[in-house]
Amino acid sequence: MLLTVIVLKSLIELSLCFIAARFALGIIAGANRQDNVFWQLLDIAARPALWLTRRVSPGVILDRHIPLAALGWLMTAWVLMVTFKVELCTLASAARCR
Repeated sequence: MLLTVIVLKSLIELSLCFIAARFALGIIAGANRQDNVFWQLLDIAARPALWLTRRVSPGVILDRHIPLAALGWLMTAWVLMVTFKVELCTLASAARCR
């Protein structure tokens, strides 16, 4: 169970990093970000979280706000995973959680 929580937490952290880096590079690249190879790679890497957010979000949320909504639910999921990991570590031995 602990391994599952660690893997999920790591995937959430990766998604958060991809979306944050995509946002930062989008600001730097400006209007020509679609031509930037690195932005395209980050867009592909962030696409699963953004797709899931679009699927569960109501239609009134604009597409340009989807990355912000994704950051919100990913941060919430990360906090839940950290809390769950701490609970599992307190129940298990401390050496197992390092």
